[in-house]
Amino acid sequence: MENDSGLWELRELSERLAKACRRQSAKVTTAESCTGGGVAAAITDIAGSSDYFETGYITYANTSKTRLLNVSESLLEGYGAVSQETVEAMVEGACLESGADIGVAVSGIAGPGGGSDDKPVGTVWFAWGDASRQQSIRHVFEGDRAAVRHQAARVALEGLIEWLEK
Repeated sequence: MENDSGLWELRELSERLAKACRRQSAKVTTAESCTGGGVAAAITDIAGSSDYFETGYITYANTSKTRLLNVSESLLEGYGAVSQETVEAMVEGACLESGADIGVAVSGIAGPGGGSDDKPVGTVWFAWGDASRQQSIRHVFEGDRAAVRHQAARVALEGLIEWLEK
């Protein structure tokens, strides 16, 4: 269970995101794997979030990434679910499918198992962008499953705010 400071941190970021979305009249979407809807939950913790958040996708399995976000099977087979190519395709698909102006995609290995030498537990790829342009980054987080998921949600929200404020 997250501690109060962790919940407060996500709430504060979600409030900043709300202000940025309202200033820009922007609609936002999420495409989440390892966070399991945690980013969307943080966004919708803010009253009135339906003004800027209509749709989020939890695409935990590769089949759902393909079916809901149009991520190609060949891309997933070639690069894997936890890759720059996949998260960029996820955010593109989420924006196209939802009609949102901006989105974030998150795919990673929260653990405790599932890691490898080139993608250890804690590896998370993020992409922010829209249907035509994306920016991505890889992080390797420390801690248990809950810690990795919390840190991933934080980075996802921070990136959305940064995208809207630039």
